[in-house]
Amino acid sequence: MQKIKSYVLPIAIVLGLLLHDYCAAFSVVVPYIIFTILLLTFSAVDIKKLRFKPMFTWIILFQVVISLGGYVLLKLLNVNEIIAEGVLIGVLCPVAASVAVVSTMLGADRNTVTSYSIIGNLVISLVAPIYFSFIGVNQDMPFFESFLHILRRIGMVIGLPFFIALALQLCLPKANSFLSRYKGLAFYLWAVALFLTLGQTIHFIFLNGKGNWNSILWLGISALLFCIIQFGLGKWIGHKYGDTIAGGQLLGQKNSAMGIWMANHYLLPLASVFLAFYSVFQNLFNSWQIWRFEKRKKKKESLITKSTDPDSIQE
Repeated sequence: MQKIKSYVLPIAIVLGLLLHDYCAAFSVVVPYIIFTILLLTFSAVDIKKLRFKPMFTWIILFQVVISLGGYVLLKLLNVNEIIAEGVLIGVLCPVAASVAVVSTMLGADRNTVTSYSIIGNLVISLVAPIYFSFIGVNQDMPFFESFLHILRRIGMVIGLPFFIALALQLCLPKANSFLSRYKGLAFYLWAVALFLTLGQTIHFIFLNGKGNWNSILWLGISALLFCIIQFGLGKWIGHKYGDTIAGGQLLGQKNSAMGIWMANHYLLPLASVFLAFYSVFQNLFNSWQIWRFEKRKKKKESLITKSTDPDSIQE
């Protein structure tokens, strides 16, 4: 299964490149896929046992403050609006729904990453509409009208799955148990969402990339820079609270499909290229982390086996 998962990103990129016209046509289904992914993820955990941890405060503050602060700073420096919006959505983008899978494989505490996955997504579902009310394509609308319009769409995708899962666990536990059996489908749905969103971004590049190659280059460079910053800072924060891996993954691993969808609908669509690049970088880094972890694990097991093997002990 792990070998299959390692090929999902390159396959999504290749198919997105070859079938970008169709991806653009079917992009309307992406929010429904993301909704289903989150519902399956949330139904698989006991929401009543989840707890807020002090580490979450710093991660949330970074996403909320640095996303807007980075945008404002870049605008003050007269940086291209596309790049500024790319940085905004790249930092604000909620944590990946699949973060628990990678994090626990690397040794992180499952309850910690699951708790933040829910809390972080709910916070972004409230903050994003505020930011998109005065940044992006909805600036001509009155603030409150714009906020409610965006909140309704993003809240339905991110926030509603949590409340449905909570209601099912409290009132219809059998229905929740039925849903949780299919939590493994979330990975394959994520692959479909990634394919469609990357394809939509590639399609937009083909249509509007001419004359914007310099912006696309800087979006790629800034995506790499922020990927390093977010994973590095997250690990540092996590180390302070006794879970280095969880901190790095919670701040660094982004729901790129969700971020690309938000950028395409509420910002300049070319800004979504930031997260397309970011998705590549974060998956390469996660693949390296898993490879290194498995290598160390095998080496440790080999040493234990050797030390307990009577034939290897010399008198």
